[in-house]
This record gives sequence, structure tokens and C-alpha cells, in this order.
Amino acid sequence: MMTRLAELRELMRRERLAAFIFPSTDPHQSEYVADHWKGREFISGFNGSAGTAVVTLDAAALWTDSRYFIAAAEQLKGTEFQLMKLKMPGTPTIAEWIISKQGLPFTEVGIDGWCSSANEVRQLISELRTAGGLTLRTNLDPLRQIWHNRPPMPDSKAEIYPMEYAGESVREKLARIRQALRQQHADGMLMASLDDIAWTLNLRGQDVHCTPVLVSYLLISSTGATLFINMEKLTPEVSEYLRREGVATDAYENVVQGLRDYFEYNILIDPDEVNYSLYEVLRNKELWNKDPKDSRIVECESPVKRMKTVKNEREIAGFREAMLRDGIAMVKFLKWLEDAGYSAKAGKSGDSGKTGDPGASVVTELSADRQLTALRAEQPLFRDISFDTIAGYGAHGAIVHYEATPETDVLLKPEGLLLLDSGAQYMDGTTDITRTIALGPLTEEMKRVYTLVLKGHIQIELAKFPSGISGTQLDVLAKKAMWREGYSYLHGTGHGVGTYLSVHEGPHQIRMEWKPAPLVAGMTVTDEPGIYLEGRFGVRIENTLLIVPYMKTEAGEFLQFESLTLCPIDTAPILTELMAPEELQWLNDYHRRVYDSLSPHLNDGERAWLSEKCKGVKNEE
Repeated sequence: MMTRLAELRELMRRERLAAFIFPSTDPHQSEYVADHWKGREFISGFNGSAGTAVVTLDAAALWTDSRYFIAAAEQLKGTEFQLMKLKMPGTPTIAEWIISKQGLPFTEVGIDGWCSSANEVRQLISELRTAGGLTLRTNLDPLRQIWHNRPPMPDSKAEIYPMEYAGESVREKLARIRQALRQQHADGMLMASLDDIAWTLNLRGQDVHCTPVLVSYLLISSTGATLFINMEKLTPEVSEYLRREGVATDAYENVVQGLRDYFEYNILIDPDEVNYSLYEVLRNKELWNKDPKDSRIVECESPVKRMKTVKNEREIAGFREAMLRDGIAMVKFLKWLEDAGYSAKAGKSGDSGKTGDPGASVVTELSADRQLTALRAEQPLFRDISFDTIAGYGAHGAIVHYEATPETDVLLKPEGLLLLDSGAQYMDGTTDITRTIALGPLTEEMKRVYTLVLKGHIQIELAKFPSGISGTQLDVLAKKAMWREGYSYLHGTGHGVGTYLSVHEGPHQIRMEWKPAPLVAGMTVTDEPGIYLEGRFGVRIENTLLIVPYMKTEAGEFLQFESLTLCPIDTAPILTELMAPEELQWLNDYHRRVYDSLSPHLNDGERAWLSEKCKGVKNEE
């Protein structure tokens, strides 16, 4: 780490840079990136999916969100990097922190314009200039010089995503996109988001871990479309398929020339997706600079984002089928775990201090992860996991995005809680589920926290709401019970899920921060409230939901949620006296549906186990 920083700072002195900024993204503003673009991890050692590292000539800092506060603090120990907790009081912005460094020898700050969005760079330019008179340089990638064993660009082959799962052809999707572009008074668009491109072209790949996408750009005009991609990724079958669908192909690096040659009057870009370097190519087109008052760049959200989030009938059917198979795998896993000696027996308050059965088999966080993945891999149409499994036992459960390693792996004991957040990529759908499992006796605090989280989860499931509202307007439902007890959490309550695509799909979300994207029928969204007590334990319960019609009245169309996830929720930790009648009713109805859906696909032992786990829960008050 010290050598890397020393080499970086030597380069910064040569280039006369006061600081250099390393975002988490790639040229496509992806949340999850190929190893080639993990420069922030390379320079800082922090491997979370979100964060920004900044290095000056004599200091370093890393900004990340609440999901990673505990993990980042641990990973940054012994380094120069100071942890900056986003959205916490007193945390400076990147510009404020850079400017606070006294005696900066130079007036330029560096950032790679290829790996930063147009909006991010423009905001940084403004903040640096306003606060300290510094300028931003965007044409340097120091990783080319200091990352000596940098992984190569990914090179997976493109795969055609069959119509039996996609439900809509490329030509049909391009026609819808062009219609949306006309409504924005645009002739064409540059598409940079990898999952948007995969969805539009009904292609999948393996360029990014757990996310079946291909590194590429798609340039759409009123009459055609060109995919810019490493041509070696295209088999003859895929090339012919694209030709039939009206899509030309060109080399990935030729996207710059493609934009220079773009012939139509204007072009739409999403400034949160298109990187600053390509934005500058468009801004500097000679043809468009004859009249500086006549802007040819239409800046707005990509219309593909919202098209992709509303699933068609075949995609919805695929989700239901994928969730059924995933539920079968989850039941097999949970029974396996209990058979190994991990089970909450009594669950009465008087048992909360007892020690669990010492005869439990040897299971660790990593071996539990491996077993669950193996059981999923047995299911038809399984392709991969959808993200690295979070198997956090005890105190590790309080680390929101904990990932066990051989160094951190711990033995599960027949007591306390295991937080298990996992998912799979099936050809017909992507799954994301969290269950918090009682491995044995629990404390009263564990039961109370678990019950509060479950109440929040159920209140989201029970919600009825007008079509078009934002998920922000529902977020309080997940938190109102825990707020009364002085608990809360800072991560989002829900996110969209792709169709054999990214496990995180937007722009719609359920979260405290204002997100104006409307919720409409056909969207998928997770429901995952949690409470995390650092150094002790964590609880999260998550289902993936489908937004469906509820009723129409004089006030308009109302919507509700349908649980796609099929897996029992552990009832052993529940303090039933804290549960409202409607919450217990929902839980019992849900478990009846889980049993009815999964039991025909299980053997006798698994069916008996599931029947026990889906028994009705009554208020014992």
C-alpha cells in the first residue's frame, strides 16, 4: 500500500496535481465493476461496492455509506486513509476536505474522466472552484502507470437471451426507445449503462462478477443502432442475430469516432450514466459548435431505465418460476442447517440465557455459504449467484455488507443469530433474499430487535398506495415501530431487481432520502428493513416483491405488493405480544402460501420440516 501511494504521489508531483480522486465506478458508471476498473480498491485496500478514495501529497481519505462503516473502518486500519462517513454530521465533502489541506503546492486536482459521470465531474468542478479556486483535470489515469499487474479488460463471449425469457424482441424494444426519444425531442441516444444495453439487445455476458453484462456502448439513431464492443466477444451466431435485429457492430474503442461521426441533429445522454470524457467529445463536436446558443445535447434520464424496471408478462412469469426454485434451495439449506444442530428450541423468555447444544456439527460462515450455493446450483436454469453471500454470525451480522473471508470466517455456535443475505442468477430471473436465523437460545434484546424488524417488513408488505408515488413515501412504514423503540438504520429499505440482470435496479427505490422515481405496476422491489448493533448482532429480513394492482376508485388507481420470495420466516425469535393482529395474519397467510407452493417439490422429510416452520403463529398475550 505504501509503495502504491508513493508511486502515485511521485506521479502527482510530476503532473503538478494537489490531489487525485478515485471513484468506485467504470466507464459505464456501474455499481459492480470488472477487476480492471477496481482502482479505488487497489489504491486504498477497501473492497466495498461504494466509496471514493482521495489522495493528496500528504494525506488520504475514503468516503463510503452506512452499509460499509464497520467494514471500511476495519479494512483501513494501519493505512493512511481516514474514514469519512457519508451523510453523517460533520463529514466534509470531498472538495471541502481537499481545500482544508493547508499549503497545497498545486492548483489542479485529478480525476479520470472516463470513470466519472458527466454530472459528478461538473459538480466537482463547481465545488472546487467555488470553495478554493482549484481546477479539475480529467485527462489522466495514473493507474496505467502505477498498477503494474492490472487485470486485463474482461473478455467473456456474448450470449443471446432467448425470447422465451425476454418476452420482447430487440426490434420492439428499439421502437419503444425511439418513441420515447421523440417525446424528449431527441433523434438518438448514447446508452452507456451495461444492464440497459443487455436488456435492450437481449444479450448477456460474464464480464462482471455476479452480473451478466457485457462491457459495451450502444449508439442509437432514428434509423439504426451500433453496438461498440470488443469484436472477439461476438460469435458468428451473435453477429448474425444482431444484424437481423438491425444492430451494427464496431470496436469498443471506436465509440469516440462513432460520436464524432454521429450525423443527426441532436442526441440524448443521461449525465448520470455517460462518462465525462464522452460527454466532452459530444460537447466539442465541430458540427454542433457553429451556434453556441444551439445545444444539440439533450440531457435527461435514460428512458430505458424505467422501461426495464416494468416487467412484461413473460418476465413476471420467469420471476415466479425462479423464486419457486430458489425457495426449494433455501428450504433444503435451512433444513440442512437445523439437522447440523442449529435450531431455536423453546424460544421462551426463560430460555434466553441458556447455552445451546454443544453437539452441533462444525459449520462456519463460509461453509454455510458454500452449501447454499451448491443447493442453488442443483436447480434448473441456475447460472450464478447474484452477489457475494452475506453470512454474518453474531457480531458479523451487524456489518451490513459483511463478506466472510478465510481470515474472518467463524464457527457457528448453536446460539444467537445468523444473518444470511443471498441470491441467485437464473436464466428466467434474479433473486435476493435475507433471512435472520435463530441458531439456538436468544437474548430478550435479540427477540425484541428481530420482532421490530419483522413488523417493519410486514408493514411494507401490507401497504396499499396510489400508483405513481415515490418509494420515499413508504419508507416510514418499515421504521415506525423501531423508531418508537429508539432503533433505526441508514441503508435503503428496497431496490429494484433485474430480470437475469443486476440485483440492484433503479431508479425506483424505497428509502429515506427523496427519490422521485414513481412506483408503478409491474416493478419488482425488495423489502429489507434491518437493525444493527455494532459488536453484538444484526437482523435483516428481506423478500423480493412485485407491484400489482389493488383497486380503482374515484381517487385513481391503487397498488399493492405481492411477495415473489417463497421461504419461511423464522418464527422462533418473535415476541408475539408486540405483533399487531394484521401482522400475524399476514405472516400466517404468507406461510400457508409458502407451504402450498413449495411442498409438492420436496421429499417427505423436507415437507415435514417445512410444515413445522409454516405453522400458524398466535398472539400469546
